[in-house]
Amino acid sequence: MVTVSYPAQRRGPRAPMLTEGLAEAADPIISSPAFLDVPAGTVDWHGTLRQARVDAPPIKNKWPVVLFSPALQAPREFYTSTADDLASRGYVVVTVSHTHEAFAVEFPGNRIEYGGVDGSPETMKKVIDTRVADMRFVLDQLPKLTKNADLSRVGIAGHSIGGYTAGETMVDDRRFDAGINIDGGMEHTGDGGPYSPGRVVTQGLDRPFLLFGGDDGDRELSHADTSITRTWAEFWPNQRGWKRDVHLDNGAHFGFSDLQWAVPQIRQVTPEHRGSLIGTIDPEDALKAQHDYVAAFFDLHLERRSTSLFDRPRHPGVRLVD
Repeated sequence: MVTVSYPAQRRGPRAPMLTEGLAEAADPIISSPAFLDVPAGTVDWHGTLRQARVDAPPIKNKWPVVLFSPALQAPREFYTSTADDLASRGYVVVTVSHTHEAFAVEFPGNRIEYGGVDGSPETMKKVIDTRVADMRFVLDQLPKLTKNADLSRVGIAGHSIGGYTAGETMVDDRRFDAGINIDGGMEHTGDGGPYSPGRVVTQGLDRPFLLFGGDDGDRELSHADTSITRTWAEFWPNQRGWKRDVHLDNGAHFGFSDLQWAVPQIRQVTPEHRGSLIGTIDPEDALKAQHDYVAAFFDLHLERRSTSLFDRPRHPGVRLVD
């Protein structure tokens, strides 16, 4: 299942973040101690509205395309902020749910497909291979979904393992012109398996690729022995195309999803847990930086529009890692 967000006229009702059926299925999982650690029913996910409108008439043009892959087991609906912002700037944005891996995906007719992974090396290899196949298939099918996509200008981005998906997809498919890894380790080692970095790490790319992460992924922090740090450090000398590493100080992993704006509004989330989920950076600063850097990257490489954001940071908490 995919959602297509696009530059549109301001008509029609605002879209819900989650449909009623998906909200009902997802709430117990998102509310659990592994995520928000709040009582089920605390958040009205269906009543939370996107900036996007339902079935809004498109602004007719040929817009560059960005495909987006979410974190492990996450549905696409938890990246509405990124999709809405990019679409408002002149992009067709296609967010993808990876069925049977994502914890819940809703199909037409209110059918919910649940998923999960066991974390074994074999499963994690299957996860990344399936995600790459998904992204390539979606690009194949895009002309059937919208007439406003310019398929000569295609980018790809993703969060967590979705960032790994972006890089591996670019290795396999030259139709993708530029990519972003948002706070994602680029390996499929699994639980207890031998270290298995992706081909994007060992081979690099000859096209532009941006690393954009928080405190788990700083290549300069030798004490941060994480999947992100190790694979980003190994990728760096092998990357032959344009590259930048943008770091968000005091940013945490789930702060690169819609939890960055949702968690501060949920008073039942303790300050300590809030910090572990989205970091201690000011949420408005974090969102502004994320939106501006993602858009500036694709503006530069898909629109050929110059920017100085990658020469000197202009947002609180942002560093450019050499």
